[in-house]
Amino acid sequence: MGAGVTTQGPSHPFQLNNFRAYWAARLSMTLAQEAMLIVIQWQAYNIARDAGMNVAQGAGQLAIIGLLQFVPLFILTPFSGLAADRFDRRTIGLLTMAVQLACACILMFASAAGAVGLPLLFAIAIVLGTVRGFAGPALSALSPNLVPKPLLPTAIALSSISWQVGRLVGPAIGALLYAFDHSLPYGVAAGLFATGFVALALVGRVPQPAMRKDQRPVGAIVDGLRYVARNKMVLGAITLDLFAVLLAGANALIPVFARDILGTGETGLALLASATPAGALVTAAYFSWAPLKTNVGPKMLLAVLIFGLATIVFAFSQFMALSLAMLFVIGAADMFSVYVRQSLIQLYTPDDKRGRVSSVSMLTISASNEGGDAFSGTLAYLIGPVAALVAGGVGAIATVALWSRLFPVLRTTKTFDPPPDLLEHNSAN
Repeated sequence: MGAGVTTQGPSHPFQLNNFRAYWAARLSMTLAQEAMLIVIQWQAYNIARDAGMNVAQGAGQLAIIGLLQFVPLFILTPFSGLAADRFDRRTIGLLTMAVQLACACILMFASAAGAVGLPLLFAIAIVLGTVRGFAGPALSALSPNLVPKPLLPTAIALSSISWQVGRLVGPAIGALLYAFDHSLPYGVAAGLFATGFVALALVGRVPQPAMRKDQRPVGAIVDGLRYVARNKMVLGAITLDLFAVLLAGANALIPVFARDILGTGETGLALLASATPAGALVTAAYFSWAPLKTNVGPKMLLAVLIFGLATIVFAFSQFMALSLAMLFVIGAADMFSVYVRQSLIQLYTPDDKRGRVSSVSMLTISASNEGGDAFSGTLAYLIGPVAALVAGGVGAIATVALWSRLFPVLRTTKTFDPPPDLLEHNSAN
């Protein structure tokens, strides 16, 4: 009887203790990050406006916040990806969580003392950009090690849910708590970082992929970059998101629209900041229940097209309900694209290169998010916030058209399964 019994493997990632702890850690960290970021942006914009700066100059301060987060991340990401492949990914995550906890505590005490100014906010932005450069590749590369390969698309959708729930609830927590006490959101963020640290510590050690021992660090970094450059699917998926979101960064200008266009306070700020992740959350929840299986490439391109169109409508909107609806659509379309892109990248990349490839992916995500904040803020300073977002939406639509021609594989990819010749190439290397 024993010989005829087969062991049934897990049918869902949440059946695995390590993944549950990892998911809780990502959720806590993202909640804390987003609660802090919206308050940092709101404080920076209001400090600038209360000091006599006009709307354009205030938007310029948001550009600086984005730039100061992006530059260190841009410089360090190739090395952080190598670190994620060479060192324990969980340990890297724990260290970055501890540094972010310290940043939250500093801002909490400074806010309580009324000592928050632009120099402090700029300094914290630099530190946050640095640690996120290491946290992103390590935690992204850790996820595939925690679940069997057939469960990976579902695990990616669930990881996206934790991220999007954090992006949805975090800004609301930050903005609403800030209305009661300016130090309170930072105190809550500190508690969330501590919770995330404990949850990540509960993840058991996972096997670290073997790397070539004869390869020097610079050669390993170049090897990862070369893989991305040669794999047209991975390169096309990564860069599509880079240019679309870089150009059409509506979230970066939410403080401007909340205060000076729609005329809302902290409550309106919280609603606007939560609308985009709300759309993303609905999409991610759907894919965790019904994973996408067909025409994944064409659908990703369509999602980015919708993203650009919704950005244009949001830019022209003078009504809170329409603005919220368009931000919801922006979030849903972006999450659709993220889900497809992340699934393709993880499944098309061998495990020993996932850290470095994830670092390239995280670099483009940061370039499109923090770099997009800087770009949108700068463009708003030059031509105004409405014109900046209209131009960005048009740019995103143009990116879809151009990438469809530059990377025809995006139009022809039907499923997440890599072609057999790619699997043979990966195993040979």
